[in-house]
Amino acid sequence: MATLAATATHTINAAGFLFVALTLVTVGYGLSCWLWPFGTCRRCKGSGKRRSPFGRSFALCRRCDGDGRCLRVGRRIINALREIHDKSS
Repeated sequence: MATLAATATHTINAAGFLFVALTLVTVGYGLSCWLWPFGTCRRCKGSGKRRSPFGRSFALCRRCDGDGRCLRVGRRIINALREIHDKSS
């Protein structure tokens, strides 16, 4: 009778690979939001100006207050988590 030996198989688990990939993407996005918190405003496309319907005059963009930059979603999450942490202390 043959003896059975425990062998280690080196198969790539799809769920483990997906978990590692999502973790790396999330950490990378969080790091980029920490380093570069502002992105271009989507409404005015970074110009800070809002055109009139006829195209001759302009006003400041309401969303970014004429700055052309808005906080990224990830930075808003970081700020909210920091606020929760500060209130608990």
